[in-house]
Amino acid sequence: MNKLNILFYVAAVTTAIAGIIHVILGIPSNNQNMQILFVAGGLLQIFWIIPMLRKWGNVWYGTGLGGTIVFIAIWGITRIPDNFITGRGGRISDNGILTEVFQIAFVVIVIAIFVLEKKTLSKKEEKDR
Repeated sequence: MNKLNILFYVAAVTTAIAGIIHVILGIPSNNQNMQILFVAGGLLQIFWIIPMLRKWGNVWYGTGLGGTIVFIAIWGITRIPDNFITGRGGRISDNGILTEVFQIAFVVIVIAIFVLEKKTLSKKEEKDR
């Protein structure tokens, strides 16, 4: 198994774990907006296992990357005191930190996939000349 295949598997695992945590945190929420965000976003992250394992291509990887970056940004913004979303700063829970670790790992891994695929394509093009 080559490095690129391993990265696809690790990306699938990281997004799955982040998604599972989001769903678990979202289901018991008393705030309906937060519940929808966490459960829907978490289910999308769990779904993203499929494009990563089946290697559906850069559009899918980029979409997953973008969605994950948005989730990270929302988390960061909602931790700022007097933020414009909640009007107050959020506490930083252990579950939140754990989720962010997996999401940041997903971002880094998908970027690595983009870089390695580009290098592989360049080498193949040189070889074909």
